[in-house]
Amino acid sequence: MTSDALAVPVAVRGLSRHPLLQRAAPIVTVVAVLIAVWYVAAVLMNLTLVRDAFEREETPYTTSELIAGTMSAERPLLPAPHQVVESFLDGVFGYAPNAPRSLVYHSAVTLSATLLGFVLGALLGVALALMIVHSRVLEKSLLPWIICSQMVPILALAPIFIVVLGAIGLQGLLPKSIISAYLSFFPVTIGMVKGFTAPDPMQMDLMRTWSASQRQVLAKLRWPSAVPYLFASLKVAISISLIGAIVAELPTGGEAGIGARLLAGSYYGQTIQIWAALLAAAVLASALIALVGLAERITARRMGVRP
Repeated sequence: MTSDALAVPVAVRGLSRHPLLQRAAPIVTVVAVLIAVWYVAAVLMNLTLVRDAFEREETPYTTSELIAGTMSAERPLLPAPHQVVESFLDGVFGYAPNAPRSLVYHSAVTLSATLLGFVLGALLGVALALMIVHSRVLEKSLLPWIICSQMVPILALAPIFIVVLGAIGLQGLLPKSIISAYLSFFPVTIGMVKGFTAPDPMQMDLMRTWSASQRQVLAKLRWPSAVPYLFASLKVAISISLIGAIVAELPTGGEAGIGARLLAGSYYGQTIQIWAALLAAAVLASALIALVGLAERITARRMGVRP
């Protein structure tokens, strides 16, 4: 065997041991399995629909034609993955970004409410955590209500919020952002309470022996200890902030936003449009979480935690 023949297997083995490939391989495998299951489910769920269409037109058909029909139905019960991707790409690149049929336009509307709600929720969550950590009375009186606030489904609360806020003159972006903030403040509060109380009791005692004030303890000990908890909770908060913005768009009956796109698709039975809007929401959520992760890495590097 020549050295050239050995070179390829060695290169392949080296590539298979690459850290990036090792991290991506499990994810790619799971995605591939899910797509395969999705295709099988699309065939099974759309089979009756396509067969009825052939029989109504009294057109003879074969099994392969029947399966092919399930992959290209205009209004399938479950669209095939390639139909969703085609509709998504058409919505992103097929229209001008400011066109009413553009997914970029609808995503931008939802993104604006998401970001504002996320900022409001994060600030509220950190403020509540600070109050809870520094006051035993607030810990006992406020924390149970914060937990109870998330027990009512947001689908039931969103119409109430929209009606009440509309009655006091708040319309447009702000009501949607308030619903997003209502969802996103909770993980930040819980995470930051955990983070602010993370320092070891001996470290707290050491700060007291140095006569450190509450502000100095917060700046020098509690905040650095809470940073990992902060970014972990922010990743959760920004994803549910997006969910809150989409849910808030449903009762408003608006014409713009991913929620409005979902609502229009359900009205007219456009399942492919619904799934394409869901894919846009997933891409948007992934991008937002990636941005929070990037901020986390930059912060950790500046704090000297990472090289």
